[in-house]
Amino acid sequence: MNPLHLWSNEVDFPITLCDTSGIIVGMNHKSIEFFADDGGESLLGKSLVDCHPEPSRTKLLDLLANPRANTYYSKSSMGKLLVHETPWYENGIYMGLVEILITIPQS
Repeated sequence: MNPLHLWSNEVDFPITLCDTSGIIVGMNHKSIEFFADDGGESLLGKSLVDCHPEPSRTKLLDLLANPRANTYYSKSSMGKLLVHETPWYENGIYMGLVEILITIPQS
């Protein structure tokens, strides 16, 4: 079951959830669409860590082990992205990380 709440499908940016092991457990519609060339919805159950090249992979592993927020810029085929990774919790229990991608408009 996808633990993302229904509101997340109404936002205009990709949201991806992984568990404490880095396994993708949730993707909103925009995330599925954004990662269509990489497998889209079939990425559910796969490792988010495997989707990141170095040095992002090592950073992600550290964030999973030591939960805290991380924000950085990245480039994609759609242009510059603001990437925000932060822990998510259920009833105060650390469940993994949420990754939010915001496309930065080109001026």
